[in-house]
Amino acid sequence: MKNKFIKTFGDIPEIFKNEQFRLVAILLIIMAVVSDVLAFAFNWIFGVIFLLILFLVVAWAFTTLTQIRAQTSDYISDLTYRIQRDEQDALIRMPIGILLFNEETEIDWVNPYLQSYFGKADILGRKLNEVDPDLAKMIEENIDQKGTTEIQWHDNYFNLLIQKDMRAVYLLDITHYAEIQKKYDDSQLVIGQVFLDNYDEVTKSLNDTEITNLDSFVANTLSNWAQKFGMFLKKVAEDRYFVLAYTGILNEIENEKFKILDVIREKTSKGNSPLTLSIGIAYGDENLSELSEQSQNNLDLALGRGGDQVVVRKVDGQARFYGGTTDPMAKRTRVRARMISQALRDLMGQSKQIFVMGHQRPDMDSIGACLGIRRIAAMNKKQCWVVIDQDNLHSDVARLMDELKKDEKINASIITSEEAIEKADQEDLLIMADHSKRSISASPDLYDKLENRLMVIDHHRRGEEFPENPMLVYIEPYASSTCELITEMFEYQARESEPINRIEATAMLTGIVVDTQSFSQHTGTRTFDAASYLRALGADQALSSHFMKENVDSYMNRSHLIDRVEFMDDGNAICAGEDDRSYDPVTAAQAADSLLDVSGVEASFAITKRSEGSVGISARSSGKRNVQLIMEQMGGGGHLSVAATQIEDTTVSKVREELLEILHDQQENEEEAEES
Repeated sequence: MKNKFIKTFGDIPEIFKNEQFRLVAILLIIMAVVSDVLAFAFNWIFGVIFLLILFLVVAWAFTTLTQIRAQTSDYISDLTYRIQRDEQDALIRMPIGILLFNEETEIDWVNPYLQSYFGKADILGRKLNEVDPDLAKMIEENIDQKGTTEIQWHDNYFNLLIQKDMRAVYLLDITHYAEIQKKYDDSQLVIGQVFLDNYDEVTKSLNDTEITNLDSFVANTLSNWAQKFGMFLKKVAEDRYFVLAYTGILNEIENEKFKILDVIREKTSKGNSPLTLSIGIAYGDENLSELSEQSQNNLDLALGRGGDQVVVRKVDGQARFYGGTTDPMAKRTRVRARMISQALRDLMGQSKQIFVMGHQRPDMDSIGACLGIRRIAAMNKKQCWVVIDQDNLHSDVARLMDELKKDEKINASIITSEEAIEKADQEDLLIMADHSKRSISASPDLYDKLENRLMVIDHHRRGEEFPENPMLVYIEPYASSTCELITEMFEYQARESEPINRIEATAMLTGIVVDTQSFSQHTGTRTFDAASYLRALGADQALSSHFMKENVDSYMNRSHLIDRVEFMDDGNAICAGEDDRSYDPVTAAQAADSLLDVSGVEASFAITKRSEGSVGISARSSGKRNVQLIMEQMGGGGHLSVAATQIEDTTVSKVREELLEILHDQQENEEEAEES
């Protein structure tokens, strides 16, 4: 319509080319004409005068609007020029780095600000990875990001923004703000608690002078350590210290892996008074009460894992572990066993019925411990149900289950997870034996139902996944097995109660034998006392040996797995199964045990695919290396010398590569520690 109008009337004034203005002008002209016609109708003289005035007004309006139009056009032109000029100047002068690259990742253009980071080098037309590999890698990693990403480049911090479609990179220097943030982060308050693990045991055999000298040495060593890093250290008990610091100081201490643990251990050992430290550290909250409680929880976790280590955790964060490289020294007493036994009797007396369960894929220690708890409940005249994961039982446990069927009372008390959930109510007690993790329990659903009435009895180091509010906890990493812990409780039960029978005693003895590798590992005087007690109660050594016999398939699979072993120069041995062949986890554990008998092997790892599709690792150590720390990095746990993990949605080959990388990093860290 507009084009047709212009074509019809030729070249019209600029102001009438605006369609909206043209419409308004036409309406005003129509109104003026109508008004003039009315004026002529009223009086022709008045109409002539009105017409003259109308022409003058139109002429004045046309001239004024033309001038305004011209002035506006000039202003816009000038403004456009200034904007374009400032845009170009900004690209050159603004403190934001700009880089343009082509499809071959060659640099097309950089502004002078970014050029200053490359010096006088001629970079145009060269590939990004040739000019600066670090920047090229960061661009490649973040090219699909929609927003900005904070990066560190050339000792500065930048907000990186990439427009992928335009192949443009923007770098905003935020070093000043990053430094402010770092100062804030480094000034957060840290609360720590230091505990001398075995102070009571060590000082029992010392005279007053020796105790004073030992106290003085420890106090001076810890004070020098605190002074070195600028911390506040206060002794609050003969075996406990309180620490205040900042997060910046904590980072420095973590960088040196808490060497104070090694210093105290090594120097006190030379004086025949070997002390170890456990430290719990918390940060990340302005509430001092929360920090104090978290630091105590972290210390409890360190002690539950065997001591001689540090647990650092931000409030509501993940724990970081340091130390724990030595086998925990036995320090439990019979007094504690008696107190736990009495507390267990009280809990059973307050409960309608008892449920006890071990872990998934139960071993002899797990089953034996459950049977021992069932017998203690019977001694206290309480019904106890044994919840067992009866799928995929190993041959030794399967033989034990067949033997248990001969005892009507025991067989009647063994139930499935589904039956347990149906029977349980809120007044019952659940005991977790030989584990403390919901995820590996025989019945996680039963755990959820009775999590407010829960007890844990275990000999494994305590991990992060732990019940929040258990009613009673008996974790002793110094014990050989859970069966050993429970055997000691029998001595404090009512004498008139029916004693443990032959099959129960045999099962518990077998659990001790299996977990100690026939009394060759993790044994102390208490272990032999427990075994002797069970033998006196009728434990059948021949029947125990029958349970532990391998079947032909298990023997052949173990031999095949060992045949695939790789011996490393650093003392590690790894045998990895095939990606498409499943192995029983007990077979893998036996293969790892066997490899420790080879000269020069300090740690062994058996990696196999499980029947349910996951990949498991059985790790063993002679005691010189902590396989628990390695397995924890892969989502598992265990002891210093016996640990394991299970990984979903992966292959044996991928797990092997991940393990090799962790072992390589560990070796590098050890070498750096020795050099420093």
